[in-house]
Amino acid sequence: MNFERKLIPGQFIKRYKRFFVDVKIKDNRVTAHCPNTGSMMGLLKEGNRVWLTESNDPKRKLKYTLQIIENKQSKIGINTHLTNKIILDALNNNSISKLRNIDSIKQEVKFGKNTRFDFLLSKKNKNIFIEVKNVTLSRINGIAEFPDAITARGLKHIQKLLEASQKGYDIYLIYVIQRNDCNKFKIANDIDHQYFEMLKKAVKKKLKVLCYDCKFLSKGIKINREIEFNI
Repeated sequence: MNFERKLIPGQFIKRYKRFFVDVKIKDNRVTAHCPNTGSMMGLLKEGNRVWLTESNDPKRKLKYTLQIIENKQSKIGINTHLTNKIILDALNNNSISKLRNIDSIKQEVKFGKNTRFDFLLSKKNKNIFIEVKNVTLSRINGIAEFPDAITARGLKHIQKLLEASQKGYDIYLIYVIQRNDCNKFKIANDIDHQYFEMLKKAVKKKLKVLCYDCKFLSKGIKINREIEFNI
């Protein structure tokens, strides 16, 4: 997944109103869009190095978008809008071992009245629904965690995936760890116990869970290693 524009380095100042961050670029202070609705726990430290992209769309109120934060010498991708692009690139390049040689890929597919899943794959007469989640949290060195706040939306997606399974679909949940400093992944039970319990039940009912960390390149981000996960 390549960035549309060249990355611009800066220094983090503060986040406010959820979608706004102030960043220092050289000697200038700019306000940038923050494309992440989560708490971004542990990342929002004044002085952290960041990377942004600049839009050439004259209609945009904020021309800069925050893409990466560096914390404790590790890069963390915070743009949740890129997560599906990272997975789409991986699917097209057969980079996910359990999901290779797919016949067709559809994005943002409706299921029921009020649900859309990130991907619907077809493979040898099997239909596969995939929901993708972005992971940035790491409170213990080497361990990535999800979620970083209570997630009613995440809970609903697990419930709907189970409904899809009852209708004959294979179901997957993919956690994209937009970090390169973790070798394990866990659910943050203390942050959202209900999500933890629901996922545990879903795994027993044929939900397949995959976790990948990411590799950061000057031009973009791609999945790197499959990361250990046991619930």
